[in-house]
Parts: sequence; structure tokens; C-alpha cells
Amino acid sequence: MTHFMVWIWLAVTALAAFLEMATMALVSVWCAVGALTAVFAAYFGASLQAQLLLFVGVSIVVAAVARPLAKKYADPHKIPTNADRLLGMEGLVTETVNNGQSTGAVYADGKTWTARSADGEIIPKGETVEIQRMEGVKLIVQAVTQSGTAGPVVGRAQAGQ
Repeated sequence: MTHFMVWIWLAVTALAAFLEMATMALVSVWCAVGALTAVFAAYFGASLQAQLLLFVGVSIVVAAVARPLAKKYADPHKIPTNADRLLGMEGLVTETVNNGQSTGAVYADGKTWTARSADGEIIPKGETVEIQRMEGVKLIVQAVTQSGTAGPVVGRAQAGQ
């Protein structure tokens, strides 16, 4: 039974490694490490329960420790795509931004986007805003003050003026 389990665990290791190579999702590689540990446990005569415990335990520990590091260093040169490049950019309000009435549009990066105010203030048409974040396809913006930094809208006219 011992040598039979060695072959079973080697097959599990190979399958997990193959799945990782096919997907590159950093999911099954941890199972491959756990299965490799179980290969050695089976070779040295550990019980099936011990092999399973080692497989599950090592897979979880390796994933918990190594996955965050692998994600951080796997592709440090992420290229912003579509929405990411808008963050921090300035735009021009083309329709008054009023969260209460669910209205507002901002022209940024050559496109007109639906917009909402980050702080709930009404931002009139023609104002310059800074894009704080995105929620779905809506830009969350904040008015740019006279000094050129985003800040609360102070002394601005209410919608319709």
C-alpha cells in the first residue's frame, strides 16, 4: 500500500503542476507542493490520515505565506488599463453633478462619463473636477479648488444656477 500511495501522490503532484502551467492562476501550485510533501510521507510509511493531513496542511500554509508574495512580485509592471488611467486625472463637468437627483456628467480622456460627487456636494456645469475613483461605469469626482487641488466645494452655486 505504501508504494501505491507514493504513485498516487506523484500523480496528484503532476496533475496539480500541469493545471498550474495551463492556467497560470497561482491556485494549484500550492496543491502540488502539498502533494509532494505527501509523496515523502507515503514513502517513509506514514498513515493515509497523516498523508492527507500533510497534503492539506502544507497546501494551506504554503498558499497563505507565498501567494501574497507571488502576487506582489509576479508582475510589478502593471500597465493601467482603461479606467485605471483616469484616476487622479482632471475633467470638465458637462452636466451638473447632483447626487440627490442622480445627474451629472464629466468629460475626461476624450469621453463623457456619468459622474457623482465624492463628498455629496453639487458641482455645477463648467467646473473642473479631479477623478477620485470609479464605481462601475461612474466616475466619483471632487471639485478642484482655485489652488488647483481637489477639495470641498465652498461657496458654489446650487444646481440650476
